Amino acid sequence: MYVFFEDDGQLKAGTLLSELPASLQVELPSARRLKVKSDRVMLRFASPSAADALNEAQRLRAELDLDFLWEACADAEFGFEDLARDYFGAPPSPPQAMAIAQALFGAPMYFYKKGRGRYKKAPPEALAAARASLERKACEAAQVDAWRKDLCEKQMPEALHKKLSMLLYAPDKASLEYKAFAAACEALKMAPPVLAQACGALPSTHEYHFDRFLAQMFPRGTAFPPLGALPEMSELLSGLLFSDVQAITIDDSTTTEFDDAFSVRPLSDGKTEIGVHIACPALLHDTPFDAIARRRLSTVYMPGRKITMLPDEVIETFTLAAGTTTVALSLYVTLDAEGAPLSQETRLNRISVAANLRLNEIGEAFTREAAADDPPHTETLRVLWRFAQHRTKVRGKIEIPRTEFSFYVDWDAAPDGIVSIVPRLRGAALDRLIAECAIFVNSSWGQWLAEKNIAAIYRVQSNGRVKMSTRPGEHQGLGVSHYLWATSPLRRYSDLVNQRQLLACVRNETPAFKANDSELLAIVADFEAVYRQYADFQNDMERYWCLRWLLQENVDNAVAVVTRENNARLRDIPLNITLLDLPNTLAPGTPIRVALAHVDLLFSTVEARYLGQESGEQESDS
Repeated sequence: MYVFFEDDGQLKAGTLLSELPASLQVELPSARRLKVKSDRVMLRFASPSAADALNEAQRLRAELDLDFLWEACADAEFGFEDLARDYFGAPPSPPQAMAIAQALFGAPMYFYKKGRGRYKKAPPEALAAARASLERKACEAAQVDAWRKDLCEKQMPEALHKKLSMLLYAPDKASLEYKAFAAACEALKMAPPVLAQACGALPSTHEYHFDRFLAQMFPRGTAFPPLGALPEMSELLSGLLFSDVQAITIDDSTTTEFDDAFSVRPLSDGKTEIGVHIACPALLHDTPFDAIARRRLSTVYMPGRKITMLPDEVIETFTLAAGTTTVALSLYVTLDAEGAPLSQETRLNRISVAANLRLNEIGEAFTREAAADDPPHTETLRVLWRFAQHRTKVRGKIEIPRTEFSFYVDWDAAPDGIVSIVPRLRGAALDRLIAECAIFVNSSWGQWLAEKNIAAIYRVQSNGRVKMSTRPGEHQGLGVSHYLWATSPLRRYSDLVNQRQLLACVRNETPAFKANDSELLAIVADFEAVYRQYADFQNDMERYWCLRWLLQENVDNAVAVVTRENNARLRDIPLNITLLDLPNTLAPGTPIRVALAHVDLLFSTVEARYLGQESGEQESDS
């Protein structure tokens, strides 16, 4: 005896070995044995054998016309044996019944299953819709295959080129374009960006990294939406007292957002007044301009480019550019002859900016006694330098000199730009001057807001960990009791928020935020997350340009310094490399020579090999 049954979503036939009331023991033609529930058996027959019956049923199944079966069956529910009897015009043989059962079972578009071996024909409109869907899927499959073939021939179809950002950065796995792209990547054993590059779809490796960041952080693009007209500067300056000072800014040569400036004014009795003046975009609070800054939270920096937090018209209105008279939030500090602060006052006022000095052009004349050939503004810097020296002693924190690198990209020199990586020793006199003035202002304003019980976004450090908080706390690393960021409101939203709170304090108005304000807490959380992502991107792009520099300068070996196990940092550029063959006997700080090869700009990698110690000394065997 043989049985035809359903098991695990398939129709099978086998030899009946034994039977219990609820189950059967069946042996398949493959000799595999199964335990089959009785209610899954659809047909019992004595001949032919299970294997012969299946073979014959498959032959008959291939001859069946599903459309004819659908037309031939009644609208009411029916069993497969009933349809087999009608179709063949006589009681069906086991292979004939099995063939009909297989046809019905395998055509859910035509026949709806209603029970074991029982079906009902699909309504005409449902069948028509299913056929249309099937045809559409067939067309889509053909389109995907055509695109895949083009990609395998290193040709990028126009439809895929238009969706390249989606394919590379935010794949929609249900889209036809992605299915074709993924299939081609699999066939060619290529990563998506490699295939795109091979097809000539990437304008440059730099654009690949830049566009990936935009897709993640600026999916709607970097252009600012229409935000309306800015207030006239005359309106902003109206009613503000003019401070008769000549302020100067000190910034890198690429800076265009001048947030902070300094001034010096002699007083009587050997005293001096210094002023630290901060651009004041917080006057635009509760406007669309503030709202866009809330969304962006910071200017994004990278070598050769930046994405500003505020629109150009805002920056141009508030930046402390040379030759302008503008509004500033100013901290005035009275100093004694030694540069020690005696008193201070915060004012919202008008100031004139005399010059925008550049770090690489200033020199260190201000650290020496006055001379006839001192450059312009040296005396201003000299007074600020005395103040900075005093503040360094008070804080008791001496910055350890370290080398930092500035990246300059000349986009006009080559289609993809030419990079210069310039080392600069941090901790020099000018750096200390700027840092001490900034620390003093941020610390003083932080303490002032705390004393007034006005909320702010503080920078707090304890046990080596820096965090942002709406409650004041000590910054151990800087050696100050209070510290916040308020000197870069054109670039950082945390500074802009703190400036709003300071303005309320100056004007004796109700501040915008309280310490437990949910929006203020949300700003802190959002700012920390986004600022970290922006910083990571800047680091990634600096690594990219270091690799570009290696190719640009044809560097195949270089001096590096061991940083930790299997890792070193090049001496001439800030590039960290992995050296799997680096001896573990070398201590951090040991100068070594390395060979460099196979720079991959898409994945920002470089192969490096240890060549030996730079000093030429024998390595220790211990």
